[in-house]
Amino acid sequence: MTFMQDAGARWVKAKPMITGLVIGLVVGPFLSNYLGWQVTSSSARTQMHAAVVDVQATACNARARAEVADPSKLDWTARSDLAKKFAVMPGGKAADSEVVNACSSKLAA
Repeated sequence: MTFMQDAGARWVKAKPMITGLVIGLVVGPFLSNYLGWQVTSSSARTQMHAAVVDVQATACNARARAEVADPSKLDWTARSDLAKKFAVMPGGKAADSEVVNACSSKLAA
């Protein structure tokens, strides 16, 4: 058996595995992204922002409830003003509107 015949026999044995590997490397990322198994930077950023807003709204809720015993009995405008007052985080200059809305919703509950 010559070298070329030996190489040809090895290629015939390895060709299906190499073809499958190449197809998997090309199709795999597209398929996993389509199925939602990958976390993109934008979805991670969105989830992080939602978590930060929730934490800040919880802190706002606790601070507002320390001042007003039962804020759920207040009307919408009074709850919104109370949320605006306590949604400003220490060291911040203004309140985030998403935090104000989330805090106001927590105060209504």
